[in-house]
Amino acid sequence: MTAAISDAVLLAAPVWQERARAHAERADALTAGHRARRATGTRHAVEDFLFEYYTTRPAQLRRWHPGVGVLLEPAVGAGIPHAGWRWYAEDGDGAVGLDRAAFLADRGDTVRFVHRLLTATASRPAFTGCFGLHEWAMLYHGGADSGGPDRDGQHRHDLPLRLGQAGTDAVVEAHPIRCSHFDAFRFFTPDAAPLNRLQPTRATQVELEQPGCLHASMDCHKWAGKLGPAVPGELALDCFELARDVRRLDMQASPYDLSSYGEPAVAIETPAGRAQYAARQRALAGRAAGLRAALIGVCEAVLGERRTVGG
Repeated sequence: MTAAISDAVLLAAPVWQERARAHAERADALTAGHRARRATGTRHAVEDFLFEYYTTRPAQLRRWHPGVGVLLEPAVGAGIPHAGWRWYAEDGDGAVGLDRAAFLADRGDTVRFVHRLLTATASRPAFTGCFGLHEWAMLYHGGADSGGPDRDGQHRHDLPLRLGQAGTDAVVEAHPIRCSHFDAFRFFTPDAAPLNRLQPTRATQVELEQPGCLHASMDCHKWAGKLGPAVPGELALDCFELARDVRRLDMQASPYDLSSYGEPAVAIETPAGRAQYAARQRALAGRAAGLRAALIGVCEAVLGERRTVGG
């Protein structure tokens, strides 16, 4: 038994059992569509992205964690499943919780990086004038023809372009591009990359990430996954739901025609579309700010700077 376990907050068995049950039910609802499509071998370019790009597994989302600094009281006549999970340990009375010291020993570098990135992001003002042009830059001059990421001659998604290739190129050329997110910028075509006012790299990620960015908001799900069992299950699903909603706007504002999915376009090539995009972007950034703060709290709890984030 370590000090990280012995000084944790005890959660009564009926409470944590109900939270685990509700969590599994909520996770199943969030992943139902993806699981059904996977069974039939079909895919959805909007909804399956979070599972494919972030390699999210439904079973992973379904697993409830109480969060760092929380012990689970033994239930009469029932075991605690967490007892067999990695980085969990028992105290002297049979209660189970995350062994912060063991987790920190194995994942300390990741926790420190996530903390540094999220605190830096949260410290900056939100910029909401990008209008989702990163998706357009990924298709500039056809992608495949210019040696871009779609070297097989296909677009990233099997969907028609709303304005055609020439119209897509014209939108890129008519609007300033200011993408600060490396994991979006790295998919720009070679012809589009020099048009970006910033040239983000992995090395400059911490200094460039800003809270208005849709991808920075969507990445709250990524960082929750990196922090794993230290993140309370409810927070993890909140981050997933935010990422899902961000992805929807990301694609609605993209060059792709989503009419086959029944999704209306956010026509960022028009003043009205840009205004709609910025308003929704601000709302998503507001949600992300709260979740980012909670994830920073998780990091601080793991690092010993805050006592508990669950319970």
